[in-house]
Amino acid sequence: MKNAFMILVLSLLFVSCKQEIKPADIEKLNGYWEIEKVVFDKGEEKAYGMNENFDFFKIKGTKGTRTKVMAQLDGTFLTTDTFENVSVRFTDKGTFLDYNTDYAKWTEELISISDEGFVVKNDQNKEYYYKKTGPINILNDGKKTK
Repeated sequence: MKNAFMILVLSLLFVSCKQEIKPADIEKLNGYWEIEKVVFDKGEEKAYGMNENFDFFKIKGTKGTRTKVMAQLDGTFLTTDTFENVSVRFTDKGTFLDYNTDYAKWTEELISISDEGFVVKNDQNKEYYYKKTGPINILNDGKKTK
């Protein structure tokens, strides 16, 4: 009985512990990111293997952009002029990324962030796990990637 109670207490402790995201942490979003996996609201997971498309975040303070880019074989990224405006919003309920385009507005909750990855949750309770990425020159042409 004691073991069951201890497991329950520890489980509640882990569930209730949520990373406190500070304004200084937002700078970690800058750079290239790829989706590693998605966890759906009922717990199912979809893992992503190698991605062709990446998200490039450029945020200063609480404002910035997210652009979809495509990796090229020479280590560069192909991009378009299409982007999403991003605003970071801190509340007592959490930290949120508010996206805005000419056609839509939506919000994702920033659950956790580190130098290597971050997790966001959308309004459908899907959690997106991102990992940091960068250019890879698989042509091995001797040129340095940017």
